[in-house]
Amino acid sequence: MPDNSLRLYLSRQALSLPRYVWEQLILTLFGWVPTVVGIGLRAFAYRLIMHLEGIVAIEKGVRVRFASQIRLGRGVYLDEGVYPHACPNGIEIGDSTLVMHGSILHVYNFRKLPQSGIKIGRNSLIGEYNTIRGQGGVSIGDRVYTSPFTQIVAVDHVFSDPDRPFVEQGITAEGIVVDDDVWIGSGAIITDGVHIGRGAVVAAGAVVTKDVPAQTLVGGVPARAIRNLQREPLSPGGRRVFL
Repeated sequence: MPDNSLRLYLSRQALSLPRYVWEQLILTLFGWVPTVVGIGLRAFAYRLIMHLEGIVAIEKGVRVRFASQIRLGRGVYLDEGVYPHACPNGIEIGDSTLVMHGSILHVYNFRKLPQSGIKIGRNSLIGEYNTIRGQGGVSIGDRVYTSPFTQIVAVDHVFSDPDRPFVEQGITAEGIVVDDDVWIGSGAIITDGVHIGRGAVVAAGAVVTKDVPAQTLVGGVPARAIRNLQREPLSPGGRRVFL
């Protein structure tokens, strides 16, 4: 690997070469150990490379980058295959939040945007195979549940000039805010610049391109308001379409 490529690679793995070596050593020694034995070992060993505010449960096979920029609250659970990449502004996960199998929390701020980062509140659930891209900054509140295959993407490419390749036109990175008590259905996509209000519900498969008012159910492509949940409560049978 050419010298420049090696430096580029290392710059996207850890804050410095010594940090990279130290973090990879701890991950290699303890990251593969299965069962509750491995969870127990990691709960203590990972304190050497991450900010753990209490006892946490990290399964084997969790791939970590920029570990020094990750902060986990008490009772956080990271399932197998989770990939937190905190480059470099950080990932913060609040107390008792669960991040399920195969989810990617990816700041990867190689453009050095000051607003980048991912913050998830307390008692939330990030479902299986979610993708959260935090270049523009993602803030997720307390008691937020996302179903499998949700995408929350706080970055977008500019492609307004047809005479230039889109890779030369830059990006937008306005950020995404999800307030407390929101439920996002399977396969939904939340695009850059969106604010989802408290108590809102996003239907499965929706593509959310505009702000969602509090206590509102939205669905469709692009998503539109279907009903106000305070004035028109869902019938029991209506809940099934949002799983």
